[in-house]
Amino acid sequence: MKVYIGLGSNLANPETQVLSAQQDLAKLPLTQDIAMSSLYKSPPMGPKDQPDYINAVVALETSLSPNDLLSQLQGIEQQHGRVRQRHWGERTLDLDILLYGDEQINEPHLHVPHKGIAERAFVLYPLAEIAPNLLIPKFGHITELLASCPKDGLERLEKNEI
Repeated sequence: MKVYIGLGSNLANPETQVLSAQQDLAKLPLTQDIAMSSLYKSPPMGPKDQPDYINAVVALETSLSPNDLLSQLQGIEQQHGRVRQRHWGERTLDLDILLYGDEQINEPHLHVPHKGIAERAFVLYPLAEIAPNLLIPKFGHITELLASCPKDGLERLEKNEI
């Protein structure tokens, strides 16, 4: 199953956290790394008294079930020292299942497509970079979503900026 994972960090050298997490994702059982977007810098979505985020999106091919994948992602977050201090607060690493094939999942602990996928620039722009023709279940074509999603301070980082 082709899945897309959102990665974000704004603590403890965020660029390194995101790049290291991508390597961890590639090592998941029954999973193959397909592509990773550029890194993007974005202002915090939640409380403004925290550092900017570094975000990216990774495409994987996996045979893991959605719940097994979620469990693996939470394990990687723990390995990176993730502590949940406040809602939308700072974090060493945040990994979200954005899409799991064409599936629509609505469970108390897992919503796919991710609830915020259609209006978050830090998700849509990196996702469009690696999947420019993507049709997102419930939301529509990614190009249409991008047209109505302002960048809101989102900035693509060049490799020499990392």
